[in-house]
Amino acid sequence: MKKLSIIIPCYNEGKLIGKVLENVLQTVLDYKLDKEIIVVNDGSTDNTADEINSFSMKNPSVVIIHHPQNMGKGASIRSAIEKITGDIVIVQDADWEYDPNDYNKLLHPIIDGHADVVYGSRFMGNGPHRVLFFFHTLGNKFLTFLSNFFTGLNLTDMETGYKMFKATILKQMTLKENRFGFEPEITAKISRVKNIRIYEVGIAYYGRTYNDGKKINWTDGFQAIWCILKYNILSGK
Repeated sequence: MKKLSIIIPCYNEGKLIGKVLENVLQTVLDYKLDKEIIVVNDGSTDNTADEINSFSMKNPSVVIIHHPQNMGKGASIRSAIEKITGDIVIVQDADWEYDPNDYNKLLHPIIDGHADVVYGSRFMGNGPHRVLFFFHTLGNKFLTFLSNFFTGLNLTDMETGYKMFKATILKQMTLKENRFGFEPEITAKISRVKNIRIYEVGIAYYGRTYNDGKKINWTDGFQAIWCILKYNILSGK
């Protein structure tokens, strides 16, 4: 395996996207892996597009996709999957809640031949973890429990933003969810892949408040419940 493709969906993150891209670019990968950075500007209405284009001019290898209107995280990931050329893929949120220095933690089980998919868990106690909303934590653990109940997995953090896949696994999935429903959808679908090997590793988490620009809200929690039911016990394939 020679290359890690890094998908960065981005919506109205003009204050942070330049720093995130620079951080991703400077992260040194083990195993001498190359990096492929794919940024999806998902119809941003602030200066995100300008920041991405400016970064691209200095780093022309960065692949940029512009959505004409906001379509959601899941839709952005689908657009990026069409462009990836790497052997391994990770999704990097543009809000800097997740640290690219943790890439190597997720890479090791795959490169060492143990895993096909690795989830970075915020609840396994490895790395700094900002203390924030009790009910968000409770909600995340409930969604993970509900997902595990139907998939038969024993994940500690189904909703994590750090999910790493062998590219062959991700490309065989037919993904439909446009927003944050991507997380329960992909979890349900990989759980049905015969003989798939799924691992978790502990990661750092630098959570944001809504004043900092956090976008997910309580309605996305209800949508996640619906997606868990839809892709596990209803007709969603």
